[in-house]
Amino acid sequence: MNKYTLILLIAIQLIGGLQSQAADSVSYRPDVHATIRGKYEYQPQIAKGRFEVRNARVSIGGKVLPIVGYKAEIDLSDEGAIRMLDAYVRIEPKEHLKLTVGQMRVPFTIDAHRSPHLQYFANRSFIAKQVGNVRDVGASVGYTFFGRSPLTLEAGIFNGSGLTDQKNFWTSNYNFSLKAQMTVARHFNLTASFQRANAGDTKVNMYDIGGYYQSNRWHVEGEYLRKHYANGSFPSVNAVDAFIAYRLPLKKVFSALSFLGRYDYMSDHSKGKRNEAGALTVDDPRRHRLTGGITLSWGTPKLQADIRINYEQYFYKSGAVPLISEHNKSVVEFVCHF
Repeated sequence: MNKYTLILLIAIQLIGGLQSQAADSVSYRPDVHATIRGKYEYQPQIAKGRFEVRNARVSIGGKVLPIVGYKAEIDLSDEGAIRMLDAYVRIEPKEHLKLTVGQMRVPFTIDAHRSPHLQYFANRSFIAKQVGNVRDVGASVGYTFFGRSPLTLEAGIFNGSGLTDQKNFWTSNYNFSLKAQMTVARHFNLTASFQRANAGDTKVNMYDIGGYYQSNRWHVEGEYLRKHYANGSFPSVNAVDAFIAYRLPLKKVFSALSFLGRYDYMSDHSKGKRNEAGALTVDDPRRHRLTGGITLSWGTPKLQADIRINYEQYFYKSGAVPLISEHNKSVVEFVCHF
């Protein structure tokens, strides 16, 4: 055996040892999670109600190598439809750096990023539902600066095709997103983000800024989003979400009782589709909304069960024609997450 062969064998053994040590420190067992949300809503203005399975999400994630992970999430009943949500590969060569490729939530806003089991109210804010709710296919990179005030920067490039139009979609006009989050004094989070995107038949620029205070019992949050349509094709949209939640620990039956109040607002909003005359139309009329409620909780964050009881009061301008599901309503929702 010559010296070069000996050196090669020693190198192989060293590399094998390092891989074995890394493997010992990483679990490759997939993590499986699920969220089920069933609810009943009653709208007194039309004297009608409905039962609905809002979500039946199942996700699987984990690692195939110490620095390579994955996630796949599907909703078997997203308001009655089956939708593939997340499907990505993530590379994390260092603790503070991550590269994600696939289908994912675009890094933008605060409230739109919350998974259903982490929402505070039965129904999402206007920012999270109508204005800033975007999933797409693309790539993103995130970098975290650790320290007394950790700062995370994220940037992404996306097709602009949404979740269902990938096979025959080719473009040279991509969507872009930027997001920055900073934690101050452990309890305060400040977030700012920007997104340039395709909205139907036009381009939009969206700007979002917000923050929240989080302690063991209190959560106070405010967020503002402005959506600007290219070439003045539609008046800019303003949206606001502000809420407060107080969590009271309990010792019997339930683990906690939360009291919640929210105000949110959205000016006339267009999804970007043009009519026969070539003009953008109002899809969501201007509205204010007040929401109050309580949440009864069992379990832990990993094995969670909630009962959310909300009432929503809408305020429209004279002459507005609300969608059938956008009237005053009472909501009782049951949530299970594991």
